[in-house]
Amino acid sequence: MTQYRRIAERGTLFLNRFHVRMAGRAEPASAFVTAPEPRTIGLYARGRQLIAGNFLFAGHLIEAPDTSIWDIAPEDAPFAPLLHGCAWLDDLAAVGDHKATERAQTWVYDWIERFGRGTGPGWTPGITGRRLIRWINHAILLMRLRPKEDGDALFASLSCQTRFLVKRWKIADPGIDRLEALTGVIYAGLALEGMQELVAPAIQALGRECIETINEDGSIPSRNPEELLEVLTLLNWAALAIEQSGQPLPLGVAQARQKIAPTLRALRHSDGSLARFHGGGRGLDGWLDAALSGSGSRERHEAGLAMGYAHMLAGRTSIIADAAPPPRGPASARAHASTLAMELTSGRRPLIVNCGSGASFGEEWRRAGRATPSHSTLSLEGYSSSRLAPPQRLGARTAEMLSDVPDLVPFETHRTSDSQKIEMAHNGWQGTHGLTHARTLEIAADGRALVGEDYLTTLSAADETRFDRAMDAEKLQGIPYAIRFHLHPDVDAEIDMGGAAVSMALKSGEVWILRQIGAQQLALQSSVYLETGRLRPRSTKQVVLTGRAMSYATRIRWSLAKAQETPTAVRDYAVDPRTIGYTPDGREMQDEDVN
Repeated sequence: MTQYRRIAERGTLFLNRFHVRMAGRAEPASAFVTAPEPRTIGLYARGRQLIAGNFLFAGHLIEAPDTSIWDIAPEDAPFAPLLHGCAWLDDLAAVGDHKATERAQTWVYDWIERFGRGTGPGWTPGITGRRLIRWINHAILLMRLRPKEDGDALFASLSCQTRFLVKRWKIADPGIDRLEALTGVIYAGLALEGMQELVAPAIQALGRECIETINEDGSIPSRNPEELLEVLTLLNWAALAIEQSGQPLPLGVAQARQKIAPTLRALRHSDGSLARFHGGGRGLDGWLDAALSGSGSRERHEAGLAMGYAHMLAGRTSIIADAAPPPRGPASARAHASTLAMELTSGRRPLIVNCGSGASFGEEWRRAGRATPSHSTLSLEGYSSSRLAPPQRLGARTAEMLSDVPDLVPFETHRTSDSQKIEMAHNGWQGTHGLTHARTLEIAADGRALVGEDYLTTLSAADETRFDRAMDAEKLQGIPYAIRFHLHPDVDAEIDMGGAAVSMALKSGEVWILRQIGAQQLALQSSVYLETGRLRPRSTKQVVLTGRAMSYATRIRWSLAKAQETPTAVRDYAVDPRTIGYTPDGREMQDEDVN
């Protein structure tokens, strides 16, 4: 099978290069229809890092000042696709000064010289679509004060990449890669003079792809909130280009935007950030608001789950919990074993979080971030609620998909005048331990108090038999469990009341107290906050409730409430420099940099 796969990959590579060569022979565009606008802006801090010669991609940090981005690693490096997608242009554009402009221009024209004839790892449909969009978005920056021959080379490359996508978008993986490829065709075809005749088939294909990819509830198979944001952003760009050209917008695109927007609103915390589940982050500042505004939809999600997530908003407190089975098959390539995990944000300050995706910090962190202990939920020692399957080939990459996932995740919600309550459960440990995990979360109407209950129980005689076998393996000492509450790095926590509680202070001045009944031990331990764009994981803390399940039913009750002296409304205007992450000279922010 491996031999046949290698033959197929070589055939795909050959056809890609063939179509690049054929596309390069066609008459190139020589101008834009209208002046492009920079619709994508990245992180200022990452832009400063690039200028300083600190390259951080997929967990690999390379310090190479005055070195071209194309010389920092071999073409088969695991992060090569990230380089060739040119999303780093967004970060340089966020800086926007002379040095940033110089870096952007040098690296793009260097790419044209080295790889423009079809060589290198950047000639796949998804990567090419991503690169096309960035080059057009930042075309004014790339062409500023450049000689005419450079401008001609840029237009020739844009034209070649557009024609390549026209021929090869169908081989892109369904989902975000194919949407990027089709959006690249539409975006470039309508922006470049003389390329408009290539666009009509791509517009229709985008409409069909939306119907196949976007579910009726506005969700996507990966259940990744940040990926859903990327999808809506792409569709908004494509829709804007289509509408400005005077062509009708496909019904599939229009409907997808209207369905996605309410779902994204339900996945947003009270501080405006996205919930961090299944490989997604909080989203770049401003992107979520821009995407929701550009969708044209003002609808809000109705009661119930949004893409499998429960959402409760009470007063200034928001809670989002994973209340559905995890993704399966290829959609689970980045998914986490996070069933029943929760996040809680108070006003503008995250309190309870999940560790997040470790993909940007290397393979070990990526695997650790996907495990159940990296989420704010209950886990059994040594067992995640879903397991990772052996690596498999998935298109042009290798991925570890989820296996042994919970297939039964019931959910109910209740609302009274005094509170909101959600009840959920999963059977991820039924096959290994005979145990079902049930979780109840009830928040007061004013958002000041949350009462939770985690329950481990057997549901049948067969479950009791499995539990007895698991007890025998533990020499009748009980099944060890831990309930984790990972804290945001800005939270100051300490053991209080003689070890009976944990007090947690936010930068806003709010103080929350966590208490528990049923666990054998309450402890405050080290944890990490995995955040894309950082040079390394941020250290933080976690509250851990541990014990052993000794019988067929084990119940742990806990509460999280604001201290009585904490006011309901808090003025919270200050920005902690540590949330920015870097100093103006490109160094990662340290405690001593904060006055």
